[in-house]
Amino acid sequence: HDRTMTTSTDAMQNAKNAMPSASVVSGVLQALVYGGAGTYGLYNSLFNVEGGHRAIVYNRFVGVKDKVYSEGTHFMIPWVERPYTYDVRARAHQVNSQSGSRDLQMVNISIRVLTRPDVNKLPEVYRTLGMDFNERVLPSVIHETVKSVVAQHNASELITQRESVSLAIRNLLKQRAAQFNMVLDDVSITALTFGREYTAAIEAKQVAQQEAERAKFIVDKAKQDKLSAVIQAEGEAKSAKLIGEAISNNPAFLTLRRIEAARAIAATMAGSSNRVMLRAD
Repeated sequence: HDRTMTTSTDAMQNAKNAMPSASVVSGVLQALVYGGAGTYGLYNSLFNVEGGHRAIVYNRFVGVKDKVYSEGTHFMIPWVERPYTYDVRARAHQVNSQSGSRDLQMVNISIRVLTRPDVNKLPEVYRTLGMDFNERVLPSVIHETVKSVVAQHNASELITQRESVSLAIRNLLKQRAAQFNMVLDDVSITALTFGREYTAAIEAKQVAQQEAERAKFIVDKAKQDKLSAVIQAEGEAKSAKLIGEAISNNPAFLTLRRIEAARAIAATMAGSSNRVMLRAD
């Protein structure tokens, strides 16, 4: 029995010696915690900026930083800094505007613009306009600009001077957009329509012009026909006079004309399949 007790005690002592000490377990746990925290912190301290984009960083203590981050991977302080990414590629925007011309005609204009934010002014754009700067600025600026330019022209000038009107709208829009740190790459008028009354007036005017041109053509044609008849009559009178003078001066002229007429009749009869022969007496 004493031998059995001794064996059990030795086994328990060996098992106790085989177990790691508390300090070792604590060290392993600390290493796992610190390693996990470090990995998590490193992962959250990096951010990527894709192609065609730029980023700014907001710091909880100093606010929006003035630095603009280009494409690539960048560092930030986790839980303290937060990145905001802007798409700086030109984007198309279509805006419809109704304005009054100088002669009080209602004009519907569709404007297509290509805009992008000023890359160097992105921190200011975020402070003043936020992320949806296009929706905040473009509609009101375009409406204001179009109304200002259209009011300086008559409705007919908007059609005949379309390129100059588009250029005036573009120049004014560039100036207004620059005040909001935006860049306009292109401005074009895609559609230009007028009210029903003005459209009907234009159509009536075109019909009247066509009728006037038709009446003018008829008058000119009548004049030409009259002149042609006069010339023909004068020619026939002159021809008769010449023939009369030829007959009076030379009696053989009449005989020559009879011979020419007989030759023409003979040629006609020779070419015809139906011939009737008559006696000369």
